[in-house]
Amino acid sequence: MARETAKEAKHPKQAFGWAARDSSGVLSPFNFSRRATGEKDVTFKVLYCGVCHTDIHMIKNEWGFSSYPMVPGHEVVGEVTEVGSKVEKFKVGDKVGVGYIVGSCRSCDNCTNDLENYCPKIMLTSGAFVGDGTTTYGGYSDLMVADEHFIVRIPDTLSLDATAPLLCAGITVYSPLRYYGLDKPGLHVGVVGLGGLGHVAIKFAKAMGLKVTVISTSSNKKQEAMEHLGADSFLVSRDHDQIKAAIGTMDGIIDTVSATHPLLPLIDLLKSNGKLVLVGAPEKPFELPAFPLIMGRKMVGGSCTGSMKEMQEMIDFAAEHNIKAEVEVIPIDYVNTAMERLHKGDVRYRFVIDIGNTLNSGL
Repeated sequence: MARETAKEAKHPKQAFGWAARDSSGVLSPFNFSRRATGEKDVTFKVLYCGVCHTDIHMIKNEWGFSSYPMVPGHEVVGEVTEVGSKVEKFKVGDKVGVGYIVGSCRSCDNCTNDLENYCPKIMLTSGAFVGDGTTTYGGYSDLMVADEHFIVRIPDTLSLDATAPLLCAGITVYSPLRYYGLDKPGLHVGVVGLGGLGHVAIKFAKAMGLKVTVISTSSNKKQEAMEHLGADSFLVSRDHDQIKAAIGTMDGIIDTVSATHPLLPLIDLLKSNGKLVLVGAPEKPFELPAFPLIMGRKMVGGSCTGSMKEMQEMIDFAAEHNIKAEVEVIPIDYVNTAMERLHKGDVRYRFVIDIGNTLNSGL
């Protein structure tokens, strides 16, 4: 069940956004407040915010720990308007972004080894409880305040609307490609699912010099995957002949699908020492056969977003290789319809809210 209604913050910065009030997930205008700019804080005007499927899970309390009112949004980009007295990396006017994390303990082994995303006390950008009993509010709002450690700089060469989804979808596929050693030119990598994560996985993998095969349930996506996104080949996962012909051909697979699906056919596609990395999170547990793993010395692993060091590295890599998400920019008052369409998979490939031009001032 949902937690009790979030404690009303008594912070000095008046803010405005759209929030869900209960598990119906319906979003509507919401006045609230944010903290003053602390000595290590950066305050920025939000210009764009991506719409992630995680936002649906959160506003509908599908994971069981949501609190209301909830302002979602963790693919947030904008322009700095104020910096604290001890901020070293940013200045007024810089273009910046915030992803899924706005806080961690900063002292555990994970935090001290640039793995804040695995900190036991991680603080999420939306719906996390703060020490003073208030809650974090996300990017479907006119301004944000965050510690500079959890902010990334966005190079001027990147368009802000198409960059916003990289702060979640982009880092979620970039991090495992790097960590699991699937970033070496000439390797063959499969990408399962052609959605918000899958389409940017193709772009990052191709920029790294990899051979990329898209694995999808739908043959209708083949032309898009190969001609527009640059994939080298395409497999229909329900076509047993296609799958059989590709057995033992891939060095690694990034599985972005959040619906329940069998892992054995994917494991079979791997070469010996191959790695299947899960970044999608189905609600029901997978069945994991041991024998194919043992006989091929294969690995099934996972990955969750990325560290702040990786985030900045990913954004800089995207700027160097002109990588951007394919987006449909929408006004804020379309967001409830966009959520319905996203739930049906009716988007190519990411909704991005034009906060700067369409979020009107508070009521």
